[in-house]
Amino acid sequence: MAPVDPHSFTDSTHPLTTHISLTFYFDFPSSTISSATLLSLPTPYSGPFTLDTRSLSVSSVLDPLSLSSLPFSLSQPDTILGQSLTISLSNQTQVLILSKTTPSSSALQWLSPTQTFNKTHPFVYTHCQPIHARSIFPCQDTPAARVKYAAKLNIPSQLSAVMAARHMERGPPLPSEAQGVCEDSVWCGDDRVVEEFVMEQPIPPYLFAFAVGELGFREVGPRTKVYAEAVPEVLDAAATEFAGTEEIMQVGERLFGPYEWERFDLLVLPPSFPLGGMENPRMVFLTPTVIKGDGSGSQVVAHELAHSWTGNLITNKNNDHFWLNEGFTTYAERRIVEAMQGEDIASLNIGIGWKWLVKDMERFNDNMEFTKLKTSQAGVDPDDVYSVVPYEKGFQFLRRIERQIGRPAFDDFLKKYIGTFKFQSIDTDMFLSFLQANVPGIENEIDLKLWTEGTGIPPDAMEPVSNIYSKIVSLANEFKLGKIPREDEVGDWKGQEWELYLENLPKSVEASQVTALDALYHLSKSKNYDVKVGFLQLAISARCRDYYGVVEKTLKEVGRILYLRPLYTTLIQCAGEEEDKAFARRVFSEACDSYHPIAQAVIEATLAKHV
Repeated sequence: MAPVDPHSFTDSTHPLTTHISLTFYFDFPSSTISSATLLSLPTPYSGPFTLDTRSLSVSSVLDPLSLSSLPFSLSQPDTILGQSLTISLSNQTQVLILSKTTPSSSALQWLSPTQTFNKTHPFVYTHCQPIHARSIFPCQDTPAARVKYAAKLNIPSQLSAVMAARHMERGPPLPSEAQGVCEDSVWCGDDRVVEEFVMEQPIPPYLFAFAVGELGFREVGPRTKVYAEAVPEVLDAAATEFAGTEEIMQVGERLFGPYEWERFDLLVLPPSFPLGGMENPRMVFLTPTVIKGDGSGSQVVAHELAHSWTGNLITNKNNDHFWLNEGFTTYAERRIVEAMQGEDIASLNIGIGWKWLVKDMERFNDNMEFTKLKTSQAGVDPDDVYSVVPYEKGFQFLRRIERQIGRPAFDDFLKKYIGTFKFQSIDTDMFLSFLQANVPGIENEIDLKLWTEGTGIPPDAMEPVSNIYSKIVSLANEFKLGKIPREDEVGDWKGQEWELYLENLPKSVEASQVTALDALYHLSKSKNYDVKVGFLQLAISARCRDYYGVVEKTLKEVGRILYLRPLYTTLIQCAGEEEDKAFARRVFSEACDSYHPIAQAVIEATLAKHV
């Protein structure tokens, strides 16, 4: 066996699936999905054919033409990879697999009515990155395998569905659509409807996405609708926050070429969504914490839009090369922000990212492998080592190339890169070969191996320089001397300025300074969670236990890992403070059921390091 990906059972000698037809029956009472998965291969194939599964019950594997059974076996479970499903094929181009998810599917979060905004109907949504699609249906769950797909979602009639695909129609279920998934009488109940979707462009499996619930939408542009639970105030707030999406798209097209995905719709998910955003093509998923009331949430939209070129069009071949997705996208996002808001705001973003990068370098002090761009993650759960390194070190690498050859030349290079590799999955060596072929002699000016295979931050990386950045850092340094910034110094600050200020404060400060800062600027009550969480970390470090009620409330009302991990980490790293550790464990035990399975696993691993 020759794996194509350290996180997949996919064998390099087996054909890669070209199309998947999916039929799903959603059973909300049991938190399961019964599925018929029809895989199509490019040519007839005979021999063993291996797929990825996790937490799936596979009932049968069939030849779809004759409906005769095909021999199959499941391996023993692997804690990271799940189980391999090996099917014996004999000159087949298609194979039909009947399976059922379990409530422990890592890609799915099932919300009871009480966990939703409306408190009336249940809700379910997916998150498949990096290797969770296999817990919904059997597949070659590697970004090396790009597929087109069609899907029919059989759901309760009072609900509706969205997917990262084109919506075709909504109608009554037909017995022929069951394909053996379940009893026809169940499949065709009067209280059921089928929502049908198609994705006509090849995508990696981690971009497969759907959500089912009581959904509404607002039109915000010619190519964009904003979806959310059907609560007017949520929909209206989201529509206001993302009203400028079309302008962002037009800037992206000017910088990086045509938008290839037709629509750019947005779905604001319930608070348990574990990320800021997920770049699913045609239907970006967002956390409600990006609705900040001042339009600044559009920066997350800019990042997810940038993925439309770097990540969705061109994809890393496997997670060892994740920087090709996120480093390029962080660079592209900041170019969009600079074009729309100016160099000063872009430099704030770069500065915040720089501080995050330095922090994550410290986080991996005991395993510097994960401070590289080109990593080796065999035997490692990619969720466990997820960090800003591929984002920010990758950004710094591309910025270093831009400084070397100049922005006009780098812009030309980027457009050629996107045009050459679109709808492909590539690795770091392919990128470097393309770079050297199109920028002759670049390897003599920049140490490419140090940047991609070296640990830590290379010496030719660059912290941003701008007047506003320098002013904020200077004010943060003065805080060490007991000086709180005056209102006339911070009167025009928004979330990003405060976030950068908090990131630059010393780790150890007096409790009196923290309370004085909050008394003046009310940071603990900020509606911007980047600011609130940054301040609460400061308060925890200073042992300001008056704020622990706010900390607990925050940990119980959001599910975004970007906020959960630093708050829990700060609590449990308070040296010798068993009270703080006990507080963290209690809050987690009470809140964990509301977290997405991926967030649960991340926080469990974080707490386990400090038993």
